[in-house]
Amino acid sequence: MALLMKGGPAAAALNEKTAARAAALAAAGVMPTLAVVRVGAREDDLAYERGVLARCAKLGLAVRPFVLDAAAPQEELLAVLDEVNRDRSIHGCLLFRPLPPQMDDRTVRAALAPEKDVDGITDASLAEVFTGSGVGYPPCTAQACVEVLDYYGIPLEGRRVTVVGRSLVVGKPAAMLLDRRNATVTLCNSRTRDLPALCRAADVLVVAMGRRGAIGADCIAPGQAVVDVGIHTGEDGRLCGDVRFAEAEPIAGAITPVPGGVGAMTTSVLAAHLVSAAEKAAR
Repeated sequence: MALLMKGGPAAAALNEKTAARAAALAAAGVMPTLAVVRVGAREDDLAYERGVLARCAKLGLAVRPFVLDAAAPQEELLAVLDEVNRDRSIHGCLLFRPLPPQMDDRTVRAALAPEKDVDGITDASLAEVFTGSGVGYPPCTAQACVEVLDYYGIPLEGRRVTVVGRSLVVGKPAAMLLDRRNATVTLCNSRTRDLPALCRAADVLVVAMGRRGAIGADCIAPGQAVVDVGIHTGEDGRLCGDVRFAEAEPIAGAITPVPGGVGAMTTSVLAAHLVSAAEKAAR
């Protein structure tokens, strides 16, 4: 039976460290503050926002909401981001995307100061992932993958890692973060030839395809650590991942569940990024 790499215990360990750092800042007169910028009221945005608000409240972090109507012009959102950039009491910003059709995603992302981009959406933050420049932060889900592996003691240095999925939200940044840990990383996609063989060749398999049940037993090697980033609703109405868990779990050495795996880490990583931004601003 595989080790179940649940996100909850890993998140609790990270939260403990984050709360201690936030308390030290508060004692020095600095309150880490997150701007939550939302256009419209998509249900998935609202659900994630509730999780962020709850996490910040538990860790002693402040939140300032900026809510715009779904029909708001792009100029109104840019004005909000300019206010966030200029306000020294705000240390980080969470901007919900996708944006409504009247707004250009590239233009809006470019308007956010990278030092306040705690969710890793700006080009400067992505450059930090590739170059280690120190400006901006990695996308939270990508970093959550590494945090989970670290918590459960999965070795990375010198190990073979296959990442399936090449999005800028998870796949590519996760591959770079793992490369920085001296893993030997293979980045695959849905068109990769003989994908099952490349998956089986890895010591660690990270799956972020965005396709329900795309990875089955033919892609899993005995003893392998499997990180499933996918989140979908199955035909039975239950949440499931990109990996067919019932097939993979008897073969793998360790595996993240869905739900309760990587997704449980994302708000904790966001909070840790916020505290880091506040620490940098206080120097």
